[in-house]
Amino acid sequence: MKYSHIVFDLDGTLIDTERAILPSLRDTLEELTGRHYEEQELTFALGITGADALERLGVADVLAALTLWNEKMRGYEDAVSLFGGVAEVLEKLRERGLALGIVTSKTREEFAHDFNRFGIGGYFQTVVCAEDTPEHKPNPAPLLKYMELSGVPRERVLYVGDSIYDSQCAHAAGVDFALALWGTHDPAIPAEHWIQMLGYLFDLLESR
Repeated sequence: MKYSHIVFDLDGTLIDTERAILPSLRDTLEELTGRHYEEQELTFALGITGADALERLGVADVLAALTLWNEKMRGYEDAVSLFGGVAEVLEKLRERGLALGIVTSKTREEFAHDFNRFGIGGYFQTVVCAEDTPEHKPNPAPLLKYMELSGVPRERVLYVGDSIYDSQCAHAAGVDFALALWGTHDPAIPAEHWIQMLGYLFDLLESR
């Protein structure tokens, strides 16, 4: 088996947060600017840090906007869920002796709030969040940090994500990328592998 570490993005890959992130960002911007945004205008924010998204939108006080955005997100908590079959796939991957990790653009506080409630944190040996590197996706720094912490060579790592930022991060780090077709907005994103369902990871691993 070529890969010994399977590293996952979080939003759009393991957990379905789009129905919370986009409307809460829309609500935040409307309160701050008075302008109405269509959610489609904001999809670029999926996969990068909240601070980076707000900076791209020209928000003056990013820290205050982040606080407001987090408050708005709480109103959409019920819209956040695990993608189907995630826990079962993670259990089987662990049984096969694979190391599992997460590289996310979320802060540790956001990670704890959005992810820990699903009870699958114990599957992951190494988690890299926004505070762990000075640069963020699409920069390779988060995956390079993962490899530093876990002591694994890049050729043994497969990164699974849904966005162009995930793809660019992986390839800049010299890591193979698998595109999560169940969460992506663009099935043409460059990747070494395209996966229709999370369970298809086993077909990929067995073919190597």
